[in-house]
Amino acid sequence: MKNRRVFLKQTAIAAAATILPNTGFSQNTEIKTLKAKRLKKGDTIGIIAPGYGLSKDTLESVFKTVRSMGFVPYYTNRLYKNHGYFSNTDKERAADLNEMFANPKVDGILCARGGYGCTRILQFMDFDAIKNNPKVFIGFSDVTALLNPIYQQTGLVGFHGPVGTTLNNTFSQKWLKKLVMKNKTPFKLRNTTSKLAKENINPEFEQYCIYPGKAGGVLVGGSLTLITALLGTPYEIDFTNKLIFIEEIEEAPYRIDRMLTQLLGSTTFSNAAGIILGIFKGCDRPKDKTNFTLKEVLIDRLSPLKIPVAYGFSFGHISQNLTIPTGIKASFNAEKISLALQENTVI
Repeated sequence: MKNRRVFLKQTAIAAAATILPNTGFSQNTEIKTLKAKRLKKGDTIGIIAPGYGLSKDTLESVFKTVRSMGFVPYYTNRLYKNHGYFSNTDKERAADLNEMFANPKVDGILCARGGYGCTRILQFMDFDAIKNNPKVFIGFSDVTALLNPIYQQTGLVGFHGPVGTTLNNTFSQKWLKKLVMKNKTPFKLRNTTSKLAKENINPEFEQYCIYPGKAGGVLVGGSLTLITALLGTPYEIDFTNKLIFIEEIEEAPYRIDRMLTQLLGSTTFSNAAGIILGIFKGCDRPKDKTNFTLKEVLIDRLSPLKIPVAYGFSFGHISQNLTIPTGIKASFNAEKISLALQENTVI
């Protein structure tokens, strides 16, 4: 996750599209939502590494965490065959994912970690197998490049939540379980970064409203880098009337500026219903005459959209990483920085 760096084209055309007011929930009519069966203790969780590789010791720690949560970890030998900085070749990583969905003995799938490489396996994924075998699929960071295409291609609701290497804390486990095991609606995701802000002098934990208002829509999003990397591909996200949630790690303000500018120049980003920003950990820089702070960049790029936008929600590369479902209807209040799910995430 921290080590990955996706190089992006610098296509910077600032958009000034006319934004129609959001009057309610709207979803692309071509996407029929598909929900997985809720998980229960004793279920088998398939462990995959669709991007970077992991050491055997790290993988053992992941398995231990999964067992402590009451699940049975399952994995194939592909997990151990590192290929350069990847966990395996592109085709083998994709085959691992495809087989986990197709295997009737596997109840859910957890990405062991993020790390660059997820975009490379999209061309080898069996979306028909995924659609015919809907399962809880969990991960974040570079896994953004899998969660959104899976939703757009199959309708399957995915879970932008902790990966195996970040799941070993009570907060992450508690909120993941709420969404994949016990979800009820309406269900409010509790924003805890106000407490973090008091404990950290780092301005990256500050909560602030960039543009006030309320909005409803289907949730899509994840890592800013990967959202941008999907532009111009068959898997580009359709942001129309969507609630976009975005986080990032260790990207300087000018790089955040560049990616947001590229998104603003894309076809549908300016037609979003609202934007929920998580914690951009490691992305701020001290203010001086030669640069802008993270906050200045976010306000400059996003406030002209005149849709509800707020920064500081509890998700991202932080210990208090809430699980957010992709493809679920939700309501967002930018001034209160609150997010509530309006439908069950599992069946």
